[in-house]
Amino acid sequence: MTSVDLIDVGANLTHDSFDADREEVIERAAVCGVRRMIVTGSSAKGSLEAARLAESLPGRLYATAGVHPHHADEYGPEVNDTLLRLLGQDSVVAVGECGLDFFRNFSPRRAQQDAFQAQLELAATTRMPVFLHQREAHAEFIEILRPMIARAAGGVAHCFTGDSAALREYLDMGLYIGITGWICDDRRGAELRNLAKDIPLDRLVIETDAPYLMPRTLRPRPRTRRNEPMHLREVLRVFAEASGEPEMRVATASTRNAEQLFGLCSEGARETQ
Repeated sequence: MTSVDLIDVGANLTHDSFDADREEVIERAAVCGVRRMIVTGSSAKGSLEAARLAESLPGRLYATAGVHPHHADEYGPEVNDTLLRLLGQDSVVAVGECGLDFFRNFSPRRAQQDAFQAQLELAATTRMPVFLHQREAHAEFIEILRPMIARAAGGVAHCFTGDSAALREYLDMGLYIGITGWICDDRRGAELRNLAKDIPLDRLVIETDAPYLMPRTLRPRPRTRRNEPMHLREVLRVFAEASGEPEMRVATASTRNAEQLFGLCSEGARETQ
């Protein structure tokens, strides 16, 4: 298709399912044109691990630092200080994964709201973008986010699966829209495929959320259910098909948007350094 350098803006590469072959996973992705990845931090410990991994491959791996709503009841002054320290590192490019998840409710709702507010304050203090999670909590999510987002340096609605009304609200707030393998799911992704034409290319970023959300359109079907960043090309293909846009145009837009949002130097600039 194209030699555009794709960027996976959301990969959980510190997940223990990658412990045995993490280096090979990264190299397989590179062979498939996914040479840069942002490693998701979802707890204080996980954010430390993501930053360490990113520091091992500067210019290829980056990290986020944050606390997922599932771990919100762990949030406190010590965790906040850890995140603030990480956000000062060159390899860390966003606050998050943060937000609200009222579908699972692994942490009390009040703890989720407090942790989300605290991380938005970090984003405002550091002028960094936010990597956002929302599931079954749209109204409360918007209520907390709307007055804060202008003080951060933008953000991405990670793994967007919402309806047209949610899409309009996110776009109105200036958010980028993160598209994962959910769009490749014949059971759950129909509404998202129908919305693809309504997502402006200048607000699109693609991601795998590996090891989750294996694209179900892959043929032949992989022998394992573990998703990898190399499958980002399938997310790209399906989005391009659903949106009616050429793959090359979608790839170029997503890469440019990721560089702009997260402050990454372009591939060409990196190669000349």
